Amino acid sequence: MALDLVRLRVLAAVARHGSITAAAKELHYSQPSLSHHLAKLEAETGAQLLQRVGRGVRLTPAGRLLAERANEILGRVDAASAELSAHVGLDAGRVRLAGFSSALSTLAPAAAATLAERHPGLELSLVDCHPEEALAMLRAGQVDVAVIFRYDEGDDEERDFRLLHLLDDPTYVVGPDAVNTVAGHRDAQWIGGCERCRSHLLAVCAAEGFTPTIGYTTDDIVAMQALVAAGMGVTILPGMALRAHRLDSVVATEHVGSPRHVYAATYGEPPDPPATVAVLAALEEAV
Repeated sequence: MALDLVRLRVLAAVARHGSITAAAKELHYSQPSLSHHLAKLEAETGAQLLQRVGRGVRLTPAGRLLAERANEILGRVDAASAELSAHVGLDAGRVRLAGFSSALSTLAPAAAATLAERHPGLELSLVDCHPEEALAMLRAGQVDVAVIFRYDEGDDEERDFRLLHLLDDPTYVVGPDAVNTVAGHRDAQWIGGCERCRSHLLAVCAAEGFTPTIGYTTDDIVAMQALVAAGMGVTILPGMALRAHRLDSVVATEHVGSPRHVYAATYGEPPDPPATVAVLAALEEAV
């Protein structure tokens, strides 16, 4: 049984959007054409891939399984295409970079400027996502480089990747006034971030001998600082986040000894394609 890549793209798009209409819009197909591709794919596989639910559709277990594999297959095909373009020369081709928001706001623009100057034909596409998602996309071949952070020695899922250390990003206590140490805010209400950052907050406070009361949780650095400025709590933020956005009405004081470690991750056997190497070099210079 040979699976058609176009039909796999159609199924993957339907899985992403949960809607034939939205998938057709993304792929620039008519709805009848997209439905035809899905019907052909079901005929080729001999499996029911979709179920009608009201006005929408949902994937069957077989459909979900094939959609997951389709994402991996399509990611590898796109990666191979990008690598071939890169081997033709750095004047063409595309590199896909996934990273967390403050890295895309600070490191990525400087790296993009370096690439534009040295390799103007090289296209850099950016995806904003948390480290876990970025690594999953990297493993599936959906991106070529992932900029991630961690606070400890790393998780098991990171061991398959090659990590280039970019920087150690200091942690800052962010509050509304000059009483700005972690211990000084032991009785305050705290604002937690994403799962990794919230775990880091708990560890930092535990080292100071208390468990913080977390009143709000958001990974939006603008919202976190706005909550602090409104007197709704205090938080800790990494330096890159503060460089990306800083409210004048909050006070930030470095908390020594608890930085987060920022890496550029690649996957697969070395050497990396020339275009990926160029992006890694540009990221190092951006630091």
